[in-house]
Amino acid sequence: MFKRLSPSALAHILLLGVVFVWGTTFVLVKDALQDVSPLLFNLLRMALAFLALAIVNRRQIGHISRYALLSGLIVGLFLATGYQFQTAGLALTTPAKSAFITGLVVVFVPLFTIVPAFRSANAPPPRWTAAIGALLAFTGLLLLTTPAGTTIQNLFVSIGLGDLLTLGCAIAFAGHLLALAQTSHRVPTGQLATLQIGAAALAMAITLPLGGRPHISFTPRLLIALAVTSLLATAAAFTIQSWSQQHLPPTHTAILLTLEPVFACLTSYLVLHEHLGRRSLLGASLILAGIGCTELFSVVAPVPIHPD
Repeated sequence: MFKRLSPSALAHILLLGVVFVWGTTFVLVKDALQDVSPLLFNLLRMALAFLALAIVNRRQIGHISRYALLSGLIVGLFLATGYQFQTAGLALTTPAKSAFITGLVVVFVPLFTIVPAFRSANAPPPRWTAAIGALLAFTGLLLLTTPAGTTIQNLFVSIGLGDLLTLGCAIAFAGHLLALAQTSHRVPTGQLATLQIGAAALAMAITLPLGGRPHISFTPRLLIALAVTSLLATAAAFTIQSWSQQHLPPTHTAILLTLEPVFACLTSYLVLHEHLGRRSLLGASLILAGIGCTELFSVVAPVPIHPD
């Protein structure tokens, strides 16, 4: 069946599967953080993923160019920064909130591409609807993360530390998405996936002390979370993303990413019975509306990055 699909159609399907896995892992990681410190969990996850990718792609990584090495380092640093902020923030907020704030990455992507240097060669500049989408998303973020009655004077004091850390993660992941769009056409998929995960693991090892004294208790839920996040949500997922972005424009990738908070919210509701109040639901809805406005109406027409 998949042989009949064009590379573009297959890229959409595979990336949708990746987004589903990413959405469901918010609850998995939140539960596992009861047994391990956040930054240590990230390091173990990336180290296992790098080991798996190095074995699978051992033939490709034997011939690495200087450009590929530099690209992997840059993309991996953005990736590591995003995960360090996200996991540290997830320990202090709820899975649904974390997912919706992380979803702001698809608002930041077109906003950053206002700067020509941040756009790939075939990507058009964002339209004025990107500004409307950003305003909707920012309003939704405030409703989602602050209690009722919050004034301008204590606005940022009222936003939880976990939510602020997650916002930093969304900015870093936007940088990762743009860097990947710039490099994925010039570096073989196996090399780029392996190098970026390796660079992320190295950065996480260096920044491990920033999370305080690490602790770990090996439990079944931790081992399951490490297996799923390292092999499926990291090794397999970023290999698929690196390949998919050769056949999709960044805006198409970002549109698919809008489903991540939806999958996360549904999983959190079904597994943890997490309920969002009316204010939070309104905020989440505005974030999704901002994402949709930004991505669905931000370009005149989709421009293929890679000819089929």
